Amino acid sequence: MGPDGADTERPNDEPARKPRDRRVRPFADWRVVQERANLLRELRHFFDSSRFVEIETPLLSHNTVVDRHLDPLAVTLYPNPTSPHEGPTLWLQTSPEFAMKRALCHYSRSIYQITRGFRAGESGRLHNPEFTILEWYQTPATYDDGMELVERLVDSLLDRPPTQRIRYADAFDEHLGIDPHRATIAQLKACAAATGYEAPDFDADQNGWLDWLLSECIQPHLGCGPPVILCDYPASQAALAKISPGPPPVAERFELYVDGIELANGYHELDDPVQLLDRAAAENKLRAIDGKFTLPETSWLADAMADGLPPSAGVALGVDRLLMVRLGLNSIDDVLTFPISRA
Repeated sequence: MGPDGADTERPNDEPARKPRDRRVRPFADWRVVQERANLLRELRHFFDSSRFVEIETPLLSHNTVVDRHLDPLAVTLYPNPTSPHEGPTLWLQTSPEFAMKRALCHYSRSIYQITRGFRAGESGRLHNPEFTILEWYQTPATYDDGMELVERLVDSLLDRPPTQRIRYADAFDEHLGIDPHRATIAQLKACAAATGYEAPDFDADQNGWLDWLLSECIQPHLGCGPPVILCDYPASQAALAKISPGPPPVAERFELYVDGIELANGYHELDDPVQLLDRAAAENKLRAIDGKFTLPETSWLADAMADGLPPSAGVALGVDRLLMVRLGLNSIDDVLTFPISRA
């Protein structure tokens, strides 16, 4: 009954309200929203106090990182909304790497950025197509300097024992008893078969076998006590890192693992524009073999590097995964206000 005694019940002919779609609501709870804000403040404080300068670069660019396993989202520009003619294709960045390195070539100062990254086809417990990424470039810096800064950052953010460094070869020797730098395809196949897991047939793709063995047999054990920096990757997996001549030659590349989850990927940065173009061409050949579209091999980064990239170490870190690990949560959706299913 209403305040005046009138009947306020819904008339029989009024349609019932539909249940509200749960996708309307944010996924992360308020405590997580607050913890994300705290983490972002701590990250900025760490880099500001380490004499880095925060920088902004475009999310949408003519250039993009060329990587066999990273698929950017393409955006076609039109001269105006009614034009039937397509303009150039631009790329939503998988990371701000190319633009930040162009800035590094010009400014020669340590810089960092907290921004959004986009990767097509990535969705699951540890992936969302749109994600928050922290990327930084430290100069002047050596390979060791790059890892040391990651160790300091982790120690400041996570209540864990001191971070350990483990060489890629030592991890394979400990868990699988093989030398990844010298193993033949036949030996890698035999090792995969001995694990008891059903492995895809990578045929003669050595990196395919190594990646599978790492992800299935080694990664789940990394960082389950102290955080682990896995370093000295095979030269064939250098991406845009420098290669140390050895023997054996190894990539001056490292990754951070906590609770079996990869949080960051870092390089002692390649500074040779010719090698940059050669590696882009090689990655595109692999993309074509995989049936993927190829990506632009020439870039303004190559032009900028021709003028000189200062000695530097660069790292990309997944902020969503870091928050997930810090809070002890099981899925990346738990730390996102609106994951892709609710975006």
